[in-house]
Amino acid sequence: MKKGAKLIVADPRRIPFADRANIFLQLRPGSNVPLLNGMAYVILRDELYNKEFIEKYVENFEGFRHYILSEWDLGRVQRYTGIPGFLIEQAAYMYAKAKSALILWGLGVAEHRSGSYAAMAAANLATLCGFWGRPGCGAMPLRGQNNVQGACDMGGLPYVLPGYQSYLSPEVKEKFEKVWGLELPKAEGLTLPKMLESALKGNLKGMYLMGYDVATSHGDIGTVFQALERLEFLVCQDIFMPLSAKWAHAVLPAACVFEKCGTFTNGERRVQLFEKAVEPPGLALPDWQILTRLAQKLGYDWGYTSPEDIAIEIGEVWSAWKGITYKRLRLVGLQWPCPDEQHQGTTILFTNGFPKGKVHLAIARHIEPFESPTPDKPFILVTVRRLEHYNIGSMTRRAPSLMKLSSQPIVDINPQDANAYGILDGSTVKLKNDRGEVVFKVRINPRVPRDYLYTDFHFDTALTNILVSPGLDELMDTPEYKVSAVSIEVLK
Repeated sequence: MKKGAKLIVADPRRIPFADRANIFLQLRPGSNVPLLNGMAYVILRDELYNKEFIEKYVENFEGFRHYILSEWDLGRVQRYTGIPGFLIEQAAYMYAKAKSALILWGLGVAEHRSGSYAAMAAANLATLCGFWGRPGCGAMPLRGQNNVQGACDMGGLPYVLPGYQSYLSPEVKEKFEKVWGLELPKAEGLTLPKMLESALKGNLKGMYLMGYDVATSHGDIGTVFQALERLEFLVCQDIFMPLSAKWAHAVLPAACVFEKCGTFTNGERRVQLFEKAVEPPGLALPDWQILTRLAQKLGYDWGYTSPEDIAIEIGEVWSAWKGITYKRLRLVGLQWPCPDEQHQGTTILFTNGFPKGKVHLAIARHIEPFESPTPDKPFILVTVRRLEHYNIGSMTRRAPSLMKLSSQPIVDINPQDANAYGILDGSTVKLKNDRGEVVFKVRINPRVPRDYLYTDFHFDTALTNILVSPGLDELMDTPEYKVSAVSIEVLK
C-alpha cells in the first residue's frame, strides 16, 4: 500500500485492517455470495471485463452473464449485504480497472452454507477480469492452519487420491495399484460430518483421529459427543491428550513438529523440508512411524525406512512432485508442479493457459444461513480466532507468555447492545441456545456491529462450538461456524 496498491476490505466487523482500506464493505455474515455477485453485476453491466481473455480462455460466459444480470441487481445485493449500492460499484470499478488484482479470503468465506459458492464467486471475478497467470493476480484462500495445502495434496480428502487424481480414472487407478500393490476402493469416502452422521445411525463403527480434536473443534459438538459415544472403536493420535480421548479405546502419543522430519506445503504450493531438532518424549513417535507399524500389525509391509522414502513414492504417483527431492529441498523450497530434477518449480500457475483448456464460469448460488435471529435468540454469534492463540489452544494455552496476553474466553459485544442489556465491560454472561450454554467474560467493542457477538473457541473451559449451528456447506459439508443464533443472560 505504501507503494500505491489499493485495498478493499469486506468484513462484518471493522477489523483494524479496515482502517487502512480505500473501501470498507461492512457486509452481513453469510452474504459473501451476494457481495461478489454484485461486483460481477457491475463489471458485466458496464463491460469492465477483459474481452480478450474471456474469448480465449473462458467458457459459459453467456450463461453466467444472463444469471448475474437477471438475478443480482444492486438493489437485491444491498438487501442481502446491507452495503449501499454505490460502494459496491466503487469496489467493482477499483478491482476491474486495476493492472493486477488479488483476492484473498479466510474462514469467514468458507465457514458458511454457501462457502464453496463464495470461493467460486471470487474466482469468477478474477476470471472476468483476466487476473490469472500473472504476478499479483488470482483468487486464493489463506490457509487456517499449517500444511492444510500439503494434507490436501496428499489425498487428505475423501474424493481424490494424492495429487487430486480421481478414483474413477482407469489410468490413475492402474498407476496407483501398480505402485501400491493393492486394489483401490471403487467409491469415494465420506466427509467428516457424513462420518459422524453415519456413526450416530450406528452404521460407522470406528474412527481414527489424527491431530484433530473433533470433540472440541467441530461444529455442533453436542451431536459430535453423541456420535463418539456410539462408536465401537475410537483411536486418538495426538501430541497432547485431546478431549476426544474421553471416548477413545486407544490413545497413541505422536511426535510434534520439532521431534520429527518431513515436509510442509504452504498455500502457494511451496514444499519445505523441516528437520528434527529434539527427540520425542516417552513413547511418542512420528506419525509416519505409527502408521507403518500399525500397517505391519495388520499384515502390510510398506517398506518405508524414512520420510524420504515416502517423498520418493509421491513422485512416482504424482508427476507434479517428480522433481522434488530431499536433496534439493535441503537447499531451497520448491513449488509444484516440478516435473523433473532440472525444473526450478512453478512460481505462478496458468502463465501459459489452463490444464483443461478453458475456465468455466460457475453459477455461484446464495444459500441463506441455517439460522437467523428470533425473539428468544436475538443475537448472531460469530466464531473467530484471536491473534494470541492457535485453533483450540491445546498448544498455545501451554505457553505462559501467550496466556498472559489472553487468559480466558471473551465475547465481544457492541456498546449499544451492551447498554441495552445493562452489560458492563468485564461482566460475566451466559450465551444459550437449544444446543447448550457457555459462560464468557464480556469485552465491549465498537468494532463489532449491532446484534452480533464475536468470540473464540480457544479455551477448554468454554466449549464455544456447542453453540454452533448444525448448518453445513451444501457442497463440501464444512460446518457453518459463522452464523449461530443465541440469547444472552447477564450473570454478574
